[in-house]
Amino acid sequence: MPETLFDKLWRAHEICQLSDQQSLIYVDRIVLHERTGSIALASLAARGRAVRQRRHAFCTMDHIIDTTPGRNDNTRMPGGRDFIIATRTAAQEMDITLFDINDPDQGIVHVISPELGIAQPGATLVCPDSHTCSLGGLGALAWGVGSTEATHALATSTLRVRRPGNHRIEFVGDLPAAATAKDMILFVIRELSAAGGAGQALEFAGAAVRQLSVEGRLTLCNMATELAAFTAVIAPDQTVFDYLKGRPYAPTTAYWQAAETHWRTFFSDPTARFDHETTLSISHLKPQLSWGTSPQHSMDWDATIPDPEQAGDAVTRDAWRQAQRYMHLQPRSRLSDYRIDAAFIGSCTNSRLSDLRMAGDYLRRSGFRVAPGVKALCVPGSGRVKRAAEAEGLDEVFRSAGFEWREPGCSLCFYAGGEHFDEGARVVSTTNRNFEGRQGLQVRTHLASPLSVVASACAGYLTAAGPH
Repeated sequence: MPETLFDKLWRAHEICQLSDQQSLIYVDRIVLHERTGSIALASLAARGRAVRQRRHAFCTMDHIIDTTPGRNDNTRMPGGRDFIIATRTAAQEMDITLFDINDPDQGIVHVISPELGIAQPGATLVCPDSHTCSLGGLGALAWGVGSTEATHALATSTLRVRRPGNHRIEFVGDLPAAATAKDMILFVIRELSAAGGAGQALEFAGAAVRQLSVEGRLTLCNMATELAAFTAVIAPDQTVFDYLKGRPYAPTTAYWQAAETHWRTFFSDPTARFDHETTLSISHLKPQLSWGTSPQHSMDWDATIPDPEQAGDAVTRDAWRQAQRYMHLQPRSRLSDYRIDAAFIGSCTNSRLSDLRMAGDYLRRSGFRVAPGVKALCVPGSGRVKRAAEAEGLDEVFRSAGFEWREPGCSLCFYAGGEHFDEGARVVSTTNRNFEGRQGLQVRTHLASPLSVVASACAGYLTAAGPH
């Protein structure tokens, strides 16, 4: 029987079917971070259990650590130091791999998992973080779990999982030069809504997807959770295999050919049936900017802000009104009418080397500097990204243009780590969420690609860059 990519991934890891529409799924890899991972490890210790597959469990410091130079265990989050110390102690006692604050491979969990080869095609991976779906960009079946589920997975290498539906999203046409993977996923969420993938495993397909770099695919899958999806996957291909070869935790030379042969079996059969199918044309896709308090509140960068009176129903009208009140926006105005206070390049969505190169190339070509009054920051996603960027001189490009250059971590992606923007600031950000208060008290966040963030930072108002 023809199968989808997701069907094959599920079947390869299904131990047995359970009576309540759930299955027992084998978990190949578990990755933790100090904010929720410390809770899972403490719970495991309290039960007197050990990690079943210690060499398949990893932990990093990323969520609540400080990203300013010279950092240590102290953090701006109340009680954060305790989380960090508890995580370190538990990881050492459980004998799992820890990428500590000063480890050269430390970084954001969804950045280091692919770049170290921890995440691989055809594998299952869980992490107590909602954006674990990023790793579907490699062809992995990866999803976010709670701390309790993480504890169970650590102890048993299994989880009870309700099988999601299958939904293929196919992009038709070539991606325009001015648009990026970030613009593609913001467009998807805009078109389908924040509930458009609820209870589904998404498969992104089409020529434009195959033409993306691995890092672009990771960005595309990263925001599947903003569609309320269970996860997202992209069929692995030569681009993925070339990316993984030689990574620290990838198969060694002796096992590489066998691994690649296995990975090549993970694709959707031509006649496979999906529960849902969506086709989106992107031939004329423009850079996207969010205007409201949900990623679905996105639009072409040069469009006018929607008028609530033109909404199709009362619920949408009220939501638009509330979002515009919070964001201090006027209907039918343009985003370029609004000056910004800050710009942020970072997060598990857009902090990889290609993202930094994209932004840095714009600064080099244009010669522009950050506009007066704008606070601009660039936070690499990992130690490896930071070192590679510095080897290319990107750190100096950013510094010379007026950006702060930080240490790896989640940083200003969200307020919970203690880092935040000034109250009421308007921020353009490469992050994945623009909820109320996400980046600080009354902070108004506009989501964008690295290109649009750096263009806005230099202009001093919301805008987009030209073709790159």
